[in-house]
Amino acid sequence: MKTEQTVRLPSVDRILADAACLDLIAHYGRVQTLACARAVLAELRTAMLAGAGLAQCGEEGASIAAIAAHMGERLQAQARSRLRAVFNLTGTVLHTNLGRALLPDAAVHAVVEALQWPMNLEFDLETGKRGDRDDLVEELLRELTGAEAATIVNNNAAAVLLMLNTLAQNKEVIVSRGELVEIGGAFRIPDVMTRAGAVLREVGSTNRTHLADYANGINEHTSLLMKVHCSNYAITGFTKSVELGELVPLAAQHAIPTAVDLGSGTLVDLAQYGLPHETTVRETIAAGADLVTFSGDKLLGGPQCGVIVGRADLIAKIKRNPLKRALRVGKLTLAALAPVLQLYRAPDLLAERLTTLRLLTRPAAAMRAQAEQLLPQLQQVLGKSYAVTAESMTSQIGSGALPVDQLPSFGLAIRSAPGSRLSNPLGVLEQRLRALPCPVIGRIGQDTLWLDLRCLEAAHETAFIAQLDELSA
Repeated sequence: MKTEQTVRLPSVDRILADAACLDLIAHYGRVQTLACARAVLAELRTAMLAGAGLAQCGEEGASIAAIAAHMGERLQAQARSRLRAVFNLTGTVLHTNLGRALLPDAAVHAVVEALQWPMNLEFDLETGKRGDRDDLVEELLRELTGAEAATIVNNNAAAVLLMLNTLAQNKEVIVSRGELVEIGGAFRIPDVMTRAGAVLREVGSTNRTHLADYANGINEHTSLLMKVHCSNYAITGFTKSVELGELVPLAAQHAIPTAVDLGSGTLVDLAQYGLPHETTVRETIAAGADLVTFSGDKLLGGPQCGVIVGRADLIAKIKRNPLKRALRVGKLTLAALAPVLQLYRAPDLLAERLTTLRLLTRPAAAMRAQAEQLLPQLQQVLGKSYAVTAESMTSQIGSGALPVDQLPSFGLAIRSAPGSRLSNPLGVLEQRLRALPCPVIGRIGQDTLWLDLRCLEAAHETAFIAQLDELSA
């Protein structure tokens, strides 16, 4: 049954013929615009039949304009990417949920070029024949790690999976119980072993493992001795672990390869930049590891990928595994990785040019000055319901790197003002910050919303300030 109000709704043809809708068609295409018009009209009919009344009252032309405006908002929302830029003010530099490492300018430019041009991904320009995509970065990785060979897959979990499937399928891999880690997303070493077709042989205890435990675990089925970097936790107190230098001679005595899952995989000694020392890939290779796996998007500061370096014969065997094709990386990853690796050839300039290292070494004094500058502007838009102060706080590296080490930082601390009538004021504000055009992600703890400024560099400060006024709406 039609009501007087539903009769007043304009037809689809009249809506699409309107000048505003013609602009929408030019931008979004006729198919999307037509579907949107039909959806909006259907919603209006449903609402009016339910007695809600005609939202677009007045002349029919005004109704068309209002409907077109609503269509424009809906089409814009539908076209917006769900992957959005955010301000990371959590204090965690390599935040897994926020994409980990930010690429330096050289890598960004290389990726843009790779997006716009055909590339010699698997084409040898010297011979004119098919090439190997690993060749684009292998020489750099050999130089920076001291390894004989290297190969690249899509992340470190894939690197571990491929290595185990190649070298230990239906065979045993010895791992200390204290190194059977679980990282984010319920990724567990024992589960990866199972999926790779390898048999896990645990030795030692949770807190103490001795060289004799490895020796007693070796049998005719053993194919690999493996150490796993405890990247997201630390065991303290009455502990004992076997160093790689002790394990390598035992493995060599039985002609068994030694593999190390290094996790974050830094290529330089972080101590020279005033950061805690983390074992480097080169140190691990020099200590005798036959294979080392590590991530490209953690301490290395590059794109998401997994790197396997080590003995040339073992790498060649890994590359022949059919799984290698399923786990290989594309041209965008390699385009980003190569410039990042090039930066490591100039270590004296690395802290300035490598974004991850620049953020990790950012002076607390610079963050303090920034906090004091932003404080009055933020306090003004938040009003009397909140109290904003500039305070010292601690950052962390993130993504499992140096989990117990914290970096002195500075930022803004927001608390509910005395007498505030808001219910859950910090939760409300945290949600409002996430709803900004460029969402602001902080962290709540100790009845405080903390906005750590370590990752808010000067280049992005203007954009951050420009949207603060929307918080007062």
